[in-house]
Amino acid sequence: MAVAGFARYRRKEVLEGVGDHYTDTQFEQIRRSFADLPADPYAEGSNRYRRYGGAVYLPWERSLTWLPASSHPRLGPVTEFYQGEYNPEYSGTRRYFSAIATEILENPLLREIVLFDAAQMLWLKDFGNGPLFVGVHFVKLAVDDLGDVAVSSPDALHQDGEPFSFVHLISRDNVVGGVNVIAPPRCAGLRPEEVTRDLLHAEFTLEDPLDSFGVYDPLVSHYVSSVGRGNEPRGGERSVLLVGFTPYVPHVK
Repeated sequence: MAVAGFARYRRKEVLEGVGDHYTDTQFEQIRRSFADLPADPYAEGSNRYRRYGGAVYLPWERSLTWLPASSHPRLGPVTEFYQGEYNPEYSGTRRYFSAIATEILENPLLREIVLFDAAQMLWLKDFGNGPLFVGVHFVKLAVDDLGDVAVSSPDALHQDGEPFSFVHLISRDNVVGGVNVIAPPRCAGLRPEEVTRDLLHAEFTLEDPLDSFGVYDPLVSHYVSSVGRGNEPRGGERSVLLVGFTPYVPHVK
């Protein structure tokens, strides 16, 4: 990651990283929680569903403390998400997403996945000398009928504004698409088809649960294509766990 700006992690590598902390029961609890994700309130008709949670990570203690949700008059318990100018679809907008349920945040496997991601950042000098804010997204792209399309945001190569971001596949069932693309930072704002092939660093699809990748934001831009329903006569979905790390700055209103 230090050289290329990204790294892929196969399911086996993630399982080795979390070690004895993995159990099928804990993974199934996480996977089942995607079934009732609410629709993205800022993207009507996108077939995108999500929840979000925030935590503070102390690298020298390997401690992870989840921050309390706040109350929204329409959405109920929420966590605030702000990307500054990095997402052109919501530039300068403070968004509020339904909070991840407390019992899911307390899932030991979720904690170990976050710690696995944190361990991949140790090469960056001094990054572990202060508290880090951890943003955790549960995102599902779901399609019910042939011809339906589910779209991620932004729908172009982009940077996140967080030094490190990690993507872990939770489930992929009866969908086509969902192809990840990695490119140089100067490609941000473009769609992959607008970039010459020789510029693209990588193009791949996460297939197995816990297949993963991470990006170091200053060195790359990245993208995931939309998904459509596969050939089976039922709905399809692509569900991922996204984890982002940035130096912690308390937000005071």
